[in-house]
Amino acid sequence: MKIKTGIACVLVILFSLAGYFSFVFKSSDINTLASELQEAALTPPAEVAVHTVIPEPLVLTRDLPGRTSAFKIAEIRPQVSGIILKRMYTEGSVVQKGQQLYQIDDAAYQAAYDKALASLEQVKASMKSIEPKARRYEQLLKAGSVTVQAYDDVMASLAQTKAGIAFAQASVVQAKIDLDHTRVFAPISGRTGRSNVTEGALVTNGQAMALATIQNVDQIYVDVNQSSQDVMTLKKMLDSQASVPLATLLLNGAEDVYAHKGRVLFSDITVDPGTGMVQIRIVFPNPENQLLPGLFVKARLAYSRQDNAITIPQQAVVRSPDGQVMVWLYDETSGTVNTHAITLSQAIGDRWLVTSGLKSRDRVVVSGLQKIRPMAKVTPVEFLPSNS
Repeated sequence: MKIKTGIACVLVILFSLAGYFSFVFKSSDINTLASELQEAALTPPAEVAVHTVIPEPLVLTRDLPGRTSAFKIAEIRPQVSGIILKRMYTEGSVVQKGQQLYQIDDAAYQAAYDKALASLEQVKASMKSIEPKARRYEQLLKAGSVTVQAYDDVMASLAQTKAGIAFAQASVVQAKIDLDHTRVFAPISGRTGRSNVTEGALVTNGQAMALATIQNVDQIYVDVNQSSQDVMTLKKMLDSQASVPLATLLLNGAEDVYAHKGRVLFSDITVDPGTGMVQIRIVFPNPENQLLPGLFVKARLAYSRQDNAITIPQQAVVRSPDGQVMVWLYDETSGTVNTHAITLSQAIGDRWLVTSGLKSRDRVVVSGLQKIRPMAKVTPVEFLPSNS
């Protein structure tokens, strides 16, 4: 009986202590909550910068790598064989179309030309005797004084002499062409490279090695590759506008922008089966000869246009733990902010192109994100970009 009474006393004491500590801890929680509420009431709403969404026309561009090539290029090769007597230009200089570049030994070709002229005169001399004879035989045939066979022989001689004159005239023309080819002229205007031959070198007609190369770089080609899907989009944009789209050239790893705009000339009709790319050729003016053939450059090319595009500053975009793309929207009615899911397309400079989730006049929080929480009241100020 005494044991039961002792146990009962212990239980009473334990329950009393439990009630006491429970009261103490609950009172502490209530005090903490009250303190937090009081602090929140005394703390003013956080100030955040917001961006007001305004749809605007936007031309989407792509930076495509490519290489430059000369607008015109001519490899100079000899059309007759012989010894180079003289080079008549300075390596690396600008030459004009029709300017003489080399002189090949023309002695043999001059002799061949003179021989062809002499042969022509010889055949023409024969013609002076055969033509009157043919006319006489024609009269004698009508009078019955010569046989038909004799008349036919004279007419055959006349035809043969005429053919000989034609052949001799052709030989003269060919000899003159060969003689003229001993003087090598520039087929285009442009800047020359180094000469591959010197005076005294033997050259042959149609040889593989060029004597020199001339490149005209008053304009310059840039060949780039673009995906077949983007090319189809570009063609649709071309069909919807009358003007030819302009391209921008980026130099030195896209750090420098070339001063002149380029025109898209054409796109290839064949898609590379390995890469799915199509080659596009762009021509740029090059009045200062700043661009040289073989440069690695980037061409910024417009491939589509949106009339009501929505863009937001990149710093406004946040990601949830599960990877969802979100922004904080400011509600003017309640003065609070809350998260909102959006879908992005691509980066355009320091902004994101939004394809869904936002509409005109939405206000997106750009800075001060670390000071807000869902449904928190804030004081909005208009966001000012750093370049404004």
